[in-house]
Amino acid sequence: MAVLIIMPKQGNTVESCILTKWHKREGDAVKAGEQLFSYETDKSAFDEAAALDGTLLKLLCEEGDDIPVLQGVCVIGSPGEDISALLKDAKPQEEKPQAGGAAVAAEITLPEAQDQTALSGEFKVSPRAKRLAKSMGLDAAQALPTGPMGRVIEKDIWALADGRKRPPQSAAPSGDYKDVPLSNIRKRIGESMHRSLSDMAQLTHHSSADATAILNLRARIKAAGGATTLNDMILFAVSRVLKQHKDMNAHFLGDKIRYFSGVNLGMAVDTDRGLMVPTLFGADQLTLEDITKQAKELAEKCRNGAISPDMLNGGTFTISNLGVLGVEMFTPVINPPQTGILGVCAIIDRPRKGANGYLEIYPAIGLSLTYDHRAVDGAPASRFLMDLRKALENFESLLAENKEA
Repeated sequence: MAVLIIMPKQGNTVESCILTKWHKREGDAVKAGEQLFSYETDKSAFDEAAALDGTLLKLLCEEGDDIPVLQGVCVIGSPGEDISALLKDAKPQEEKPQAGGAAVAAEITLPEAQDQTALSGEFKVSPRAKRLAKSMGLDAAQALPTGPMGRVIEKDIWALADGRKRPPQSAAPSGDYKDVPLSNIRKRIGESMHRSLSDMAQLTHHSSADATAILNLRARIKAAGGATTLNDMILFAVSRVLKQHKDMNAHFLGDKIRYFSGVNLGMAVDTDRGLMVPTLFGADQLTLEDITKQAKELAEKCRNGAISPDMLNGGTFTISNLGVLGVEMFTPVINPPQTGILGVCAIIDRPRKGANGYLEIYPAIGLSLTYDHRAVDGAPASRFLMDLRKALENFESLLAENKEA
């Protein structure tokens, strides 16, 4: 019996996804567990596997289409099977509450067969965008495309209605080159970073801490077979120090500041798909072992495309670690509406005057704190850095204090 495959709903806030790649074509045999298609939200990218054996009888959308969640994307069944009734009778799928309040999937809508239409040269527009442009009396060819492969999608038509047009074509530079379309995630990262720098009064303070204590503890943990990293220790220390600095554990909301009693710590993760920032919820209540375990799991889910969009939201402060790449100082960009972000830099040997009056060499770890000057002044931001430095330099005392608490 033929089965309608729908666009999964990834997280409570996701309303639609862009289908980026079909791994199967109409008429192909499909086995349960094989990759069927790939898709992206505005935060992450995913691969969808087939849940049953059969034949891909019908594709209901094309690569680059922006598809509402829970809407049909294809039909899998047996060769020669009549699926006309399935297509004809399908209706919009909604989430309706049961008696107990849980949301359940109801009926499903199938889009029209969608053909990728070239309007001029390399320019392409999705059927949805084409219909919307026609209904609004707009020329879709004037829209600035943001869809995969340079395709105009629905939101581009709305942007065109707001006055944002495609820039005039300029002459291509001489020499060999290759144009690679931006992924949906790369575009979202760019938009978010630009908005952050445009809307905020960002300032960065640079400091450093003596890394001797955390390096010694890390060596002992590693020798005992433990997996805790220096970054895990920094996550732990920040989650505790933030509790004493409410201005840094907050959201700036224009006409008000929202202070959080708990710490939901964002941790920047580098992936092949782009930068992702999953959240360690309730980090201030987690043990060092908990943070080690959860941070590793979140990073792995980001890199293999299995992270839920719900885990990429809700942070109250963020940490970005470029020290492993040898960066000695940088200016991290705040993830709005958060009021701060900590950049963790490389550990380098520095000289200082020792207790005996002679110069000594010690390992210094760089700390770069960017804060929103609309919400936080320079002195409170510097006090946060000072307290974090003390916590790292006396890390085992910090651990002992939290175990006692």
